[in-house]
Amino acid sequence: MNGRGAPAAGRVAWWLVPLVLVGAWGAWAVFEVPAEAPPAPIAAAPDPPARPSPAPPQAATQRPPSSAEGERVRQEQLALWQKRLDLAQTTLDDYRQATRYPPGSQPLALHADQAFPNQPVEEERPLAAPGTKGDAKAVLRTSQERVFVQGEESVRFTVSARDAAGAALPLRVVRASAAELSPPNTGSLYPVVPLSLNDEGSQGDAVAGDGTFSVQLQPKTAGFGGLFGQIRVEAVLQVQGEQGVAAFDVFYTPEPPAVWNGGVREALEDGSLHFFLKAKVQEAGRYVVKARVDDANGVPFALLGFNDEVPQGDQEFRMTLFGKLVRDGQPAFPLVVRDVDAFLLRPDAFPDRSLMPRLAGKVHASQEYAVAGFADAEWSSEERTRYLTELGRDVEIAKEQVERLGR
Repeated sequence: MNGRGAPAAGRVAWWLVPLVLVGAWGAWAVFEVPAEAPPAPIAAAPDPPARPSPAPPQAATQRPPSSAEGERVRQEQLALWQKRLDLAQTTLDDYRQATRYPPGSQPLALHADQAFPNQPVEEERPLAAPGTKGDAKAVLRTSQERVFVQGEESVRFTVSARDAAGAALPLRVVRASAAELSPPNTGSLYPVVPLSLNDEGSQGDAVAGDGTFSVQLQPKTAGFGGLFGQIRVEAVLQVQGEQGVAAFDVFYTPEPPAVWNGGVREALEDGSLHFFLKAKVQEAGRYVVKARVDDANGVPFALLGFNDEVPQGDQEFRMTLFGKLVRDGQPAFPLVVRDVDAFLLRPDAFPDRSLMPRLAGKVHASQEYAVAGFADAEWSSEERTRYLTELGRDVEIAKEQVERLGR
């Protein structure tokens, strides 16, 4: 982990980060961001790509005189407008394709980095002291279970040393500790906590003597139970006489702003399947929720999202599986909702979120539905319609000029 406010891995783009288009316009790139970074509030549609600049007025209004030179100029202008037509049509087609589903109901294949949020964050880096590049002859392999930790959750850290060929190198832990990483010009109220990073099969180490050193940290019981902030785990390591440092950051929420309360209900309405996740909200505000959906064969299918203001009290977070996504993807029913994570967004604050308890693994299995019962219409919004109209106008202008110059 590098830097005070952002972990080195794992905070990839959350789908609900501002979306961008890929290619000439491309597909959505989401809530990432490092995987766990908060998206901005969902917009109805992304901004359209830049439209081609207008050609000189005479190219659009006059046909060159009938002569050899005029014919050459006409052919050049025709080629230019044909390229503009091709670009305008491609831009329109790509935008329509990228926005046919709503931001909160996307193919999971387009967000592979968010498909399995509970997998460990793994990295490789040269053995190095702080502020140096290190010696490439010794590489540290590190992992941490999660970056964001809530309540009684714990996080496991591992480190091992390898040579350039990948063979294990003898590793010695000089010292390891956990401490609050407080904001600038602010003193910490929490002591530095020694950690037993070991290869002895204890305190989080899975297998003794395998060359991988591990430790388990539970902030609540390790002395950080009242901390809402950032914890840095740091280990000073020695490999073949050379020293280096491995550092990991976690962001801890001691008390959740809302808790899950009563399971999930579902309803097929307006051609889409809605999953309502029940919660008791203790702190009102903007909540961001993500859920993964697999088909009956375990094939990852959809990434569902919720991003909206929620009042206090008993509430339901509605996660919508869009009808056309089902029609296009043809998943096998019943569908399985799994791996739900949620937080209260805290704009212009640090940390930038308060976590709800994560729901790991299977959360809900849907009923059986016929795919034909889902709507086949593309997603529609005022913004999307406006952009499609503007991009379509570019196509028509270019088409008119191609026809004029081609007569």
